[in-house]
Amino acid sequence: MKAKREGTLTFDRGDVSLVVRRNCTVQNTSQLRQKLKDLFDSQRPGVLTTYGQDQPYGSLVRSAAPDVLKHLLSATTRATRKYALLMGQSRASMLGDNRSDQGSDLHSSITVTAMGRAAEVEESQGKGSLKLYLTNHPHLEDVVMSPTCALLKISVDKYSMVSRFQVF
Repeated sequence: MKAKREGTLTFDRGDVSLVVRRNCTVQNTSQLRQKLKDLFDSQRPGVLTTYGQDQPYGSLVRSAAPDVLKHLLSATTRATRKYALLMGQSRASMLGDNRSDQGSDLHSSITVTAMGRAAEVEESQGKGSLKLYLTNHPHLEDVVMSPTCALLKISVDKYSMVSRFQVF
């Protein structure tokens, strides 16, 4: 599949929808999956957005993509506001991008927002997820292995991808 056009292109992959905006070029589904996996597996922090007390909250987090287009992983301490908000209202989004913080790369960068519901990974299901998360972020092992830390799984309903940014 090749999609290159202005506007919005929406297509479904199983139970996950992807909205491509602004001249994103997608050669095929496997290329798209790899782009998303690379983006969310990177060492760069993303922004996890939660909602509670009648307003949104954004937090910088690290993520990993075990089954791209279906789930994302992140970790947080249970004593944080983000954990409390997610346990009260599971709707969340994760924003990631691949820019290098140089103004010249905005035209080749992509930004993806994953929207879905977050839940704590149950201990009985968590070994593989934990291993994947620590493979991507080994420097966080002491924090993630703490009994006060929760591994979170965001079940993604929809992705929105934007590229070829205009600089104003």
